[in-house]
Amino acid sequence: MADPDTLKRALKAFRKRIRLTQQDDESRLSHGALTLGGRSAIVGIRPPGEFPQDVWEELVRQGKLRYEGHGLYALSEDQGARE
Repeated sequence: MADPDTLKRALKAFRKRIRLTQQDDESRLSHGALTLGGRSAIVGIRPPGEFPQDVWEELVRQGKLRYEGHGLYALSEDQGARE
């Protein structure tokens, strides 16, 4: 099992990566060149590779992430997942 500091850093890195991925998706011109963009449909991502797989499994076990299948994870509802 990973130590609490590693879990905290991994969750912070995950949140940052999903936020940046969603912002990138929302800013695409494909949503409409004259609009402010659209809501991102991205809810799950592949977690940052600098942390081992057992860290992500532990965060799922703790209820902070959800495993979506095919190597993708999402924030759990109580962790501020976007609607």
